[in-house]
Amino acid sequence: MAGTGGCRCGAVRFRYQGQPVATRLCWCRDCQYWASGNATMNIIVPQAGLAIEGAPAHYDSSADSGHHMRRSFCAACGTQLLSQSLENTEFIVVRVGALDHAEGIRPEAVIWTSSAPEWALFDPALPRFPKGAT
Repeated sequence: MAGTGGCRCGAVRFRYQGQPVATRLCWCRDCQYWASGNATMNIIVPQAGLAIEGAPAHYDSSADSGHHMRRSFCAACGTQLLSQSLENTEFIVVRVGALDHAEGIRPEAVIWTSSAPEWALFDPALPRFPKGAT
């Protein structure tokens, strides 16, 4: 599988190759910030298959999981693009909202439900995890 994406203004573009190893909705508190109070929708793909054109900005922080995360976004328009655990450089998280074509991508699980607001709705058909998936 291959895909392309980028930011709203076009300053940063990316392409990936490789089958996603996971497709998740994430309700961690950090993702709620990036998604304006909602969950983020993400695919996790092999880092080796990712190519980036342009210069995304980065924000590094410690996640509730204990991992050190690097989140990449467009410095010009603010579009969230990627996220990566600095402890796991084999895979990278791609924000589905930044993909050019997201047809056929469906969440397989919902993670960090313990951080979701009380009004959050969960698809009863999807596995849910109070923290990250195991």
